[in-house]
Amino acid sequence: MQNDDKLIYTIHGSLKEDVGFSKILSDYFRLNLSLKENLRTWASVDSHFESYNKLGAVRILNQDVVENLFSFICSSNNNIIRISGMVEKLCKIFGTRICAIEDQEYYDFPTIEALSKPNVEFNLRKEGFGYRAGYISKSAQKLLSLGGKKWLLQLKKENGTTYESAKESLMSLPGVGPKVADCICLMSLGHLEAIPVDTHIFQVACTNYIPHLSKQSNVTPKINQEVSSYLRRLWGPLAGWAQAIVFCMKINSSNSQNRKRSIQQGRKKSTKITKVK
Repeated sequence: MQNDDKLIYTIHGSLKEDVGFSKILSDYFRLNLSLKENLRTWASVDSHFESYNKLGAVRILNQDVVENLFSFICSSNNNIIRISGMVEKLCKIFGTRICAIEDQEYYDFPTIEALSKPNVEFNLRKEGFGYRAGYISKSAQKLLSLGGKKWLLQLKKENGTTYESAKESLMSLPGVGPKVADCICLMSLGHLEAIPVDTHIFQVACTNYIPHLSKQSNVTPKINQEVSSYLRRLWGPLAGWAQAIVFCMKINSSNSQNRKRSIQQGRKKSTKITKVK
């Protein structure tokens, strides 16, 4: 829970000693970076930026790299509700039970070892994961052959790996394309210059920055590179964070438009029924 400038939290479990939860939360929410300063910087270099920041505050979470990798593999050609359901199933089937709070059971995210077992793809296909089941299983197996989580962690910026090298390494895993690799670089490896280019960011780029791309219907790897390079030059070393603000603005705007559409359609149906009566 957030109260003004304080973050209030409760720990459930049986740990008897402090393991540095305040630092863990500070790292997770990246509280060492000033959002206000960044917003001023982006607005000073981009005349469009003030119109993007409708939500007040968007933070890039510093997420566990294994959890992030497999969650984004689930995101391929998928929507948020289904992705959330798949991640929940992954935890429930292959993860370790943590605790139960108010009759709700919670599970840890499965390890790479758990996801590399022979029956994983078969079981996930039964659960409706489709072709993503194969990507999850094969990526886990390849990761183990490369060194497991240690291999992923050495791709972090703090360990001296460049963004370009980290992205290229991630794309060697089954089911990881340019966008997913950028998401992992941005949200788990400290490469805050990484810009995942999806349809929302592509539309903004076409409208406000690179109009000649508006004739293109698909975000090809070449277009992905052109858009991300342009925005990185514009927004600077924390460009990925700026992208997240634009992305949230577009999602919020789309949801608002969909709600208005639903209300208008409901009114039309109501009018037709009244006329029939």
